[in-house]
Amino acid sequence: MNADITSPSTTAQPKPRLRIGVMGGTFDPIHHGHLVAASEVQDTFDLDEVIFVPTGAQPFKLDRDVTAPEHRYLMTVIATASNPRFTVSRVDIDREGTTYTIDTLRDLRKLYPDAELFFITGADALSQILSWKDVDELFGLAHFVGVTRPGHELDDSGLPEAGVSFLEVPAMAISSTDCRRRTAAGMPVWYLVPDGVVQYIGKYGLYTRRPARRADYHE
Repeated sequence: MNADITSPSTTAQPKPRLRIGVMGGTFDPIHHGHLVAASEVQDTFDLDEVIFVPTGAQPFKLDRDVTAPEHRYLMTVIATASNPRFTVSRVDIDREGTTYTIDTLRDLRKLYPDAELFFITGADALSQILSWKDVDELFGLAHFVGVTRPGHELDDSGLPEAGVSFLEVPAMAISSTDCRRRTAAGMPVWYLVPDGVVQYIGKYGLYTRRPARRADYHE
């Protein structure tokens, strides 16, 4: 009697889609709140990678001087260097003109056509997403994750449940504005921002009370 032997299937299994977080921000400067938020989202959503994207010229921050893009990019590189799942992209700072989230996601979609994208931002900013440029296209490009402080109440009415998630992150109480003010006042920012970033700020005299020079800006 012949035994019925079943051969193992030689059909290739589909490769899992990469799950990539996209953390956009001015990062002026980047601080531990940003890093903890990215780490928490990476763990919660099982992301393969989180790409930090320092912004170029933002439509909502044209009324204040922003530190030169190259400084903000390098501080972000320094801050994320120790985490193998964190990378930094120049996609926004190398783009001319005003930068919108839709531009960032379109460019990253071209670079990662088969990946699932998760755009990470502050929950307060996310609550205004319905007023963002080309909002109807945004939800087709990425899932949006809003990070917020524990206990912070947020009006999420009108936001699509399937396209938006919220996550409480304890370290979100730190703000870049406070870090700039402390530096300008001669107060320490150790343990608010990564050590290497503290040293970078000191080396280049960032956030001191000197007039900004137009030559410092690349936008």
